Amino acid sequence: MNYWTKLSIEYANQRSYLDDLFQVYPTIPEGIREIDENRWANIEQAFHQQNNDTLIKELLKLDLFPLKDSYIAYLKQDISSIGRNPKTINRICGRLYEMGLMEIYKRCSEPKETNRQIGPMFNNWIKKKSLGIAQVNAEIFGSTSDNAILGGSDEEKMAFAKANLNYHREKGLDFVARFNGKYVIGEAKFLSSDGGSQNSDFEDAIATLETKNVKAIKIAILDGVLYIPSKKKMHRFIIDPYKDYYIMSSLVLREFLYQL
Repeated sequence: MNYWTKLSIEYANQRSYLDDLFQVYPTIPEGIREIDENRWANIEQAFHQQNNDTLIKELLKLDLFPLKDSYIAYLKQDISSIGRNPKTINRICGRLYEMGLMEIYKRCSEPKETNRQIGPMFNNWIKKKSLGIAQVNAEIFGSTSDNAILGGSDEEKMAFAKANLNYHREKGLDFVARFNGKYVIGEAKFLSSDGGSQNSDFEDAIATLETKNVKAIKIAILDGVLYIPSKKKMHRFIIDPYKDYYIMSSLVLREFLYQL
């Protein structure tokens, strides 16, 4: 097994992994979503008048619809379908009337899910000089040979890697750096569970590792359940067949970079 993967597994199972990881991914839920007062007044009026079409149309304008139904996404993309499908609208509105206005408001104003807030956290951690040096822009990064971490958006990092490191994947990068004269590129993911979209995130990071002919060391900066010993896919795969890949926790990343 790769030394850095082994070190990450040991860290996760023998030290205060979650306590320390909170510095990288401080997953504090956001406050409730704000609902426009005028829009809510329209919703209340439609609810009391049991005007099904208007109630659906007004609720679809909010960021979060108050109930899960497989047909909601279709209605949202084709508003005209509301008038053509009265049985579907009546069925959905029946559930809304059972729910009541207070519960509808509560559900429509729920905070964003934590996993949707994860994206910028790794980069914010880097910006705090957690790896010992500050991020720099592409002009400075490309004009020196010093240890440096490239700042900017994922797309800007991808553009630099394409232009200078023979990176051809149409996918933004979370991390581009140079340490001891060696370039490093990678993606960072917090994998909070096994299966579903988390497996897709894992596979996406692996796809970057498997990109051919890149003039850089490729790493996957992964954190979460994959370091828990189990027979589940992510843990099995970092043991084998991905045992030779640079897969590591963000908490050992500094040590990895400075030993290059």
